[in-house]
Amino acid sequence: MQNYLIKNISIVNESKSKMGDVLIKNQRIEKIAPTIDNDISAIEINGAGKYLLPGVIDDQVHFREPGLTHKATIFTESRAAVAGGVTSFMEMPNTIPPTFTQELLEDKYQIASQNSLANYSFFMGTSNDNAEEVLKTNENKKDVCGVKIFMGSSTGNLLVDNYLTLDRLFRESELLISTHCENEQIIKKNLERLLKENRKLTASDHPIIRDDSACFESSFAAVQLAKKYNSRLHILHISTEKELQLFTNMLPLEEKRITAEVCVHHLHFTSDDYAELGNQIKCNPAIKSASNKEALWSALLDDRLDIIATDHAPHTLSEKGLYRNEMSCLTPLEGEKGSYIKAHAGLPLVQHSLPLMLHYVMKKKFSIEKLVEKMSHAPAICFQIEERGFIREGYYADLVIVDLERPTNVNAANILYKCGWSPMESCASTEKTVEFPASITHTFVNGQLVYENGYLNESHKGMRLRFNR
Repeated sequence: MQNYLIKNISIVNESKSKMGDVLIKNQRIEKIAPTIDNDISAIEINGAGKYLLPGVIDDQVHFREPGLTHKATIFTESRAAVAGGVTSFMEMPNTIPPTFTQELLEDKYQIASQNSLANYSFFMGTSNDNAEEVLKTNENKKDVCGVKIFMGSSTGNLLVDNYLTLDRLFRESELLISTHCENEQIIKKNLERLLKENRKLTASDHPIIRDDSACFESSFAAVQLAKKYNSRLHILHISTEKELQLFTNMLPLEEKRITAEVCVHHLHFTSDDYAELGNQIKCNPAIKSASNKEALWSALLDDRLDIIATDHAPHTLSEKGLYRNEMSCLTPLEGEKGSYIKAHAGLPLVQHSLPLMLHYVMKKKFSIEKLVEKMSHAPAICFQIEERGFIREGYYADLVIVDLERPTNVNAANILYKCGWSPMESCASTEKTVEFPASITHTFVNGQLVYENGYLNESHKGMRLRFNR
């Protein structure tokens, strides 16, 4: 196993940035010091002018395997993840079949052990009638990231709307409960109202159909259940200002029983962007108004929102109602094939979440130390992940080197998602250029260099995450 010595780099960790050296040995961070002599023939990396961050931990991705591998696989999306500085991920249960049994859950771990370049964990899925199976997860709570409940979903039988089932899961689960919160009845009523207008719906209608009230009512219900039983609740992809009243910054993260996540697309796009991007940014919950976006940023900065994630959800171009034209630009399909109603909800983001947030660091929206807190430290604390998420001696060497002076252009040629597209890619024919001001130069997973300046080392696989519970 190769050892590495990173020299003269700015180490960003635990609210501070300081110059120093870092020695990586036997998968772990062996030593951190102002100067380290290379007396073990480690490969030296000159970090002058660059920054060393703990690897990003993304607590919400959809890698589509098994059953939906025409969209993505654990292998393809983990490649994209490490190229974007994401060293660990937690994946959702809405595959085919859904992850509703302990056997199906372990099947995913077996696939990842053979194919994932990043570290991994998988949520146990819930339905209205599998509570007994879900609660078996209490027996191996150190080995599974959490239980996922779709409290608002129209995907197959993943929607859990039986109050008795919800009550039992919140009462008896010893794992973190992670929820997708949108009220299905409100969504259906909004859609029915718009359909009565007898006009063609577009992506701009998405935040009207899946509106602020749909999000708040469902999140409020989840919080009430969690408070009733003192459950450990983590609400995913908060998208509205109204929901923010449900969360507090009066406790340190380690003491919170109710936490919340915001996704990069809700921090970046607004409902005004539907006019240009259309179905590309159709996702659930919907991207909403600029006032909601600014409220999310305020709550992130004052710690009412705890984690930044992606909800990486790849679909093929045709499933999004899109195709590439002769200039390689994303273009809506004509007629019903390109309609808003038929377009799948979700967008691929895991390769570009860190570069996008570094863009906001460069714009002085927040500090690089705050970025590291929300994308690395907080997920590790929130999920109680063992020995990851920080640059500490003895911890696994999940590390990322970034260059804030080397721009990254997003285009069809360098997108690694199996679906082959991104809502942030450039387009020559429209003179649309998306260039992040920073780039990922190196990614280490468990001390192994898996990505370096555009080149991937696929010989090293990630590890199953373990949890201090």
